[in-house]
Amino acid sequence: MSAPLVVVLATGNPGKVREFARLLAGACEVRLMPRDVELPAETAQTFQENARLKAEAVFVALRGEVAVLADDSGLEAAALDGRPGTLSARFAGEKAGDEANVAKLLEELAGRDDREARFVCSLCLILPGSGEGRWDCRVLEVEGFSHGAITHAPRGVDGFGYDPVFRPVGWTKTLAEATPTEKDRVSHRGAASQALVALLSGRAPARQGTGGCEVEDDGVVERGP
Repeated sequence: MSAPLVVVLATGNPGKVREFARLLAGACEVRLMPRDVELPAETAQTFQENARLKAEAVFVALRGEVAVLADDSGLEAAALDGRPGTLSARFAGEKAGDEANVAKLLEELAGRDDREARFVCSLCLILPGSGEGRWDCRVLEVEGFSHGAITHAPRGVDGFGYDPVFRPVGWTKTLAEATPTEKDRVSHRGAASQALVALLSGRAPARQGTGGCEVEDDGVVERGP
């Protein structure tokens, strides 16, 4: 059995490292990004582009010597034409916290019958080339989804972000009322992570629970040191 792939996660959040370490257990050894590495601003219009921006920036900062994984994720509400989307973390303003963002979402959905929504997670993994050709790297990109509906009021205390108002398809409770194991089975990050593991093992990704995944074409990062 081959050793897990060592990957640096493009984040300064230890909690996110622990989450992806759990989701990618057995396939990847996930490590925290060095403190002196800065992430670029998330200025792209799509989750995929933002994930790629972060992965490329960290890969270059680490001189292409180690695999780098980056993610970007958020919530898309059907009645709001896909908003908050890439602005999910700052829907109520640049300095807004989870409670304010949830409140704004519920305010904008007030009186609407369509409560359909989905979580989206885009992952970008850059694998270095061998030897002097490490810049001729391989790029794997996948997206995972979790479909559900927005409740009329927050429920639960164990989640974060929009978890207290997101009820997955087929569920009667929100993600904030679920255990970590239950959440992993239907989460967008779980679906994307399983798709990535499938690619790394040479298998074709399949739909995951109430989530799903898409696989983008491999590419080459054209940046050097």
